Amino acid sequence: MQVGSDVFLFRDTCNVYVVRSGRRAVLVDFGSGDVLDHLAGFGVDEVTDVLVTHHHRDQVQGLARAAAAGIRIWVPPVEQDLIAGVDEHWRTRRIDNDYDVRQDRFSLLHQVPVTGTATEYRTRRYGPVDVYTLPTPGHTVGSVSYLIEHGGQRIAFVGDLVHGEGRLWSLAATQWAYTGFHPNAGREGVAATVLSCLQLLDHRPALLLPSHGAPVTDPPRAVARLRARLTELLDMNRRAPWDPEAMLRRPWRAVTPHLLRNTTSMANSYALLSDNGSALLLDFGYDLSTGLAGGQDRSARRPLLASIEALHRDHGVARVEVALPTHYHDDHVAGFNLLREVYGTEVWSPAHIAPVLSAPRRWDLPCLWYDPIPVDRELPVDRPVRWHEYEIGVHDLPGHTLYAAAYSFTADGRRMIATGDQQTTEWEPGLRPEILNYQYRNRFRLDDFTRSARLYRALRPDLMISGHWDPYEVTDAYLDMLLAKGEQLARLHRELLPREVDFGAEGFGARILPYRGVAAAGGRLRMEVAVRNPFPGAEPAEVRLVLPPGWRAHPPLVRLPLAGHTEGRAEFVVEVPDGQRAKERLRLAAELTVAGTRFGQQAEALVSVR
Repeated sequence: MQVGSDVFLFRDTCNVYVVRSGRRAVLVDFGSGDVLDHLAGFGVDEVTDVLVTHHHRDQVQGLARAAAAGIRIWVPPVEQDLIAGVDEHWRTRRIDNDYDVRQDRFSLLHQVPVTGTATEYRTRRYGPVDVYTLPTPGHTVGSVSYLIEHGGQRIAFVGDLVHGEGRLWSLAATQWAYTGFHPNAGREGVAATVLSCLQLLDHRPALLLPSHGAPVTDPPRAVARLRARLTELLDMNRRAPWDPEAMLRRPWRAVTPHLLRNTTSMANSYALLSDNGSALLLDFGYDLSTGLAGGQDRSARRPLLASIEALHRDHGVARVEVALPTHYHDDHVAGFNLLREVYGTEVWSPAHIAPVLSAPRRWDLPCLWYDPIPVDRELPVDRPVRWHEYEIGVHDLPGHTLYAAAYSFTADGRRMIATGDQQTTEWEPGLRPEILNYQYRNRFRLDDFTRSARLYRALRPDLMISGHWDPYEVTDAYLDMLLAKGEQLARLHRELLPREVDFGAEGFGARILPYRGVAAAGGRLRMEVAVRNPFPGAEPAEVRLVLPPGWRAHPPLVRLPLAGHTEGRAEFVVEVPDGQRAKERLRLAAELTVAGTRFGQQAEALVSVR
C-alpha cells in the first residue's frame, strides 16, 4: 500500500513502513522480516537501516534477519537492553511474587545485536533519510516516534502511540505499575500517552502512520478524540480533573523571580536564572513524570526534556549552562546526559560525588543511574563557586547518603539552601513530624544529621528547597528541632549498637571496589578492599580474597596496621584462568580478620567473564 510518493506500508505482524530514496530504503519497524522478500515491488534494491519504535515482538520478531543481512538497526535508547540484551532480561526477570505488570514479557525470545540507539530530540541522517526522533512514552515507557519531511508535508511514524482515528491498540500496555497510591497508579501510560500526543501535535504532522490500524489523516481530530476518552478514564480515580495542558505548558513555578521549581519532575529540580539568559539546574531526574513503571531495569526509567522548552519559551532562557547534583540518585540525575547531548549542558559536581556519577558500576550503592555521567568540573567542598552573578556555597551533606551536597546562595535577596533528600520539609509543630531520611545502604553515619543541622544553623537560610517537598520557610524553631532530632538519632544508635565492636551504622567492616567488574579469560583485574578497624586501639588487619576455583590473587594475603576506628585499603591483582568459560556475575568475597578476631566474608563483588 502506498501512503506517499516514496512511502509504502507493508502489512505484517505490524505495519512495516518503507521509506524510499532512489533505489535505497529505510524501514520503520520490521515485523517478521518478510518485507525483505518484497522489496522489488517497492522499487527498492537495498535496505540500509531499520528504525524501531518500541521493543514488542510484533515490531521486531524477525529482527535477526535484518542483522544477518547487514542492515543497520536503531532502537529507542531506553529499550536497547530489551533487544540487544534481552537474554539477560529473560534470565533475571522476576517470576515469583511478581508485581511488574509491564508488557516487558512481550520481548524478543533471543537478543539481536543493534547498531546503536536513535538520538532523541534531534534530527539525524539514517541511510538516505533525515529523521527526527521524538520520545513518545505511552504504549511502552521507551517508545519513540520518527518524523520525516516528505513531499512537502511532515509524516510521523508513531508506533502504537495511537491506533487509527483516535483509539489505542492496547490499554493493557499502558499499565506500567501495579495499582498504588499515585494519582496515575496503574494508568501511568495513559497519562503519558496524552502528554506524548500533545507534544507530537506541536510538531504539526500532516499524517500519522501507526503500527496497527489505518493512517491518520487528521491528527488534531484523532488526538482530540483520544485525549477526551483517556482523560475521562484518568479522572475516574481523581478528586479533581487532570489538566495535561498545564502539566506540559506550565511546568515551572516561581519560588522567587530568579528561582523556579519544576512541578512535573519525579524529584524536584530547580532552575536558577541569570540576568544574561542562562540557567543553572539543581538536579534533573525524571521530567514530566506520570509515575514510575514497575521494575528497576533501564526500560522502566525514562528521562525526558519537556520542561526545558518551557524555560526557553516562557522564562527567557537561551542556554541551560550547568547542572548540579545534590546527590547521585537516579531520580535526581537521570536527565544529565540527555541535557548534555541535546543542549550542551555541563555537569558540575562536588568532588566526592563525581566518582560515583562517572563510574557507577564501581560502587555498591542503591539508586545508581545505568550509565556513567561525565563530570566537566569537580567542585571542592567548603569553597564557593561563582556562576555569573551568583556565589554558590558547596557543602558536604552526608546523611541521606554519604555522597551528597548542599548548595547555599542568595537569589532575589533571599538566602537559600538546597538540601536534596536529607530530610522532609513538611514540619508542623505538634501536627506533622520532621522525618530524617537515612538509609543504611547509602552509607549513613551516626552523627551525619547532627552535622547537617549545625551547618544549617551556621548558614541560617531564609528558605530550604528539597528533593521531594515544597520549599520551606526556615525558622529558629525548625533549626533547633533538626539539631535535637539529629542528636537523638545518634544517641539511640550508640545505645543500641555494640560498644566493643564498632562497624558504624552500616554494620560491615569491608567493601570491594569495583563492585561490578568485567574481565576476559586469561586476563587480570585490579581490586581494592577498604577495611575498617572496629576497635578503639591500633590493631593489625588481615584481608584475603575468596575466589572462584582456579582463580588467583596477588598477593594472597594483605596485612594492614590500622589506628583505632580508621580505614585502610588492601590492593590485589586477580588472575582469571585461560580456560574460564564466559559467565555473568561470578561472586568474589573479602575475608577480614582484625586483632585476631575473624569477621568472615565481610564484602562481596561481582565479576563477569566475557
